[in-house]
Amino acid sequence: MESRDAVAATIEGKIHTEVVPFTAFYLAEDYHQKYRLQQQRDFLRAFKAMYPNMEDLINSTAAARVNGYLDGYGNLQEIEATVDGLGLTPEGARKLVDIVKRSKTRWGVW
Repeated sequence: MESRDAVAATIEGKIHTEVVPFTAFYLAEDYHQKYRLQQQRDFLRAFKAMYPNMEDLINSTAAARVNGYLDGYGNLQEIEATVDGLGLTPEGARKLVDIVKRSKTRWGVW
């Protein structure tokens, strides 16, 4: 409710969204899961080899990290510190770091 009220103050209006207690969580369809990872065929192929079952891929912390890095989350230090533990080949690890460097450099974040 605090978040709702803070947003309402910034738009100088009332938000009509009702805030209710959480009752259930539903996963989105498989094609929505690890969306950025699914757009990178080489990475997706590597993770499907590790996790042939889609449910295991969805629940993979490594796949979630790679998906996040591909979507612009994390910083260069984090990626370099964790990339070796993600199950990627050395070539895949270098490719991930390069993709992230290019995307961050393009936006002037690094």
